[in-house]
Amino acid sequence: MKLRFTKMHGIGNDYIYFNAFDQTIPDPSALSIKLSDRRFGIGGDGIILVCPSDIADAKMRIFNEDGSEAKMCGNGIRCVAKFVYDYGIVPPDQTTVAIDTLSGVKTIELTVRDGKAVAAKVDMGAPILAPIDIPMDYPGDTVVDQPLEVNGSSYRVTSVSMGNPHCVTFVDDVDSLPLDLIGPYFERHPAFPDRVNTEFVRVIDDHTLQMRVWERGSGETWACGTGACATVVAACLNGYCRKGEDITVHLRGGDLVIRYTDATVMMTGPAAAVFEGEVCIDEE
Repeated sequence: MKLRFTKMHGIGNDYIYFNAFDQTIPDPSALSIKLSDRRFGIGGDGIILVCPSDIADAKMRIFNEDGSEAKMCGNGIRCVAKFVYDYGIVPPDQTTVAIDTLSGVKTIELTVRDGKAVAAKVDMGAPILAPIDIPMDYPGDTVVDQPLEVNGSSYRVTSVSMGNPHCVTFVDDVDSLPLDLIGPYFERHPAFPDRVNTEFVRVIDDHTLQMRVWERGSGETWACGTGACATVVAACLNGYCRKGEDITVHLRGGDLVIRYTDATVMMTGPAAAVFEGEVCIDEE
């Protein structure tokens, strides 16, 4: 059985995209594990299915590198919006698209050049700060600059959900962090019953942040859109940045611009297609 796919990325956060409007994708969890391998598969942080939706232009389903299904991906949804535009799922004069996710319907405004979408602004919705809804096992109404012991070390953390759980900690240097050693202990910390994405952040100034991310189910990735949003929310809550202003977040794969307001979080960044192909899934 052959499946058509498109390899896409949002500033290095790369997934394998399948059009599920005109083909059936069997066992996407197992398929993601197989195809995400960068030596024996196509390579990526997981797979994303672009599916029909009764309430939006398309539905996004995300499967991480380990096969677990994610609720939301900020870089992924920009690529899904590009996908539905570039492949004619929406008409060429429609540059605002609605994408259905497990975290609700998101609205995306596309930037189009020469008939192709090249960037997108996503209304990510309001952040969730209550620990019970993140979810996080922690007392109080919010978790802002609170101590958390992880593998014998104490960190000050701020926890936010952008449709998926994030734990943000501010550090003096992100480049030298042994993220492959630290990240798994955060991801599976008992305070987070659904595991957690963790952002390690250096404040450059009140409009600029540098971030590395450990994503649950995928390990360190070059970018995380929801993580960049959570990072800006955390930076505002901790007094490093201000609401209502554009904040640039430097990630390993590139930059995202985030604006946190009283009503929502807006994320702007590029989306790129790398190549198309077919994969045979019934051969070992």
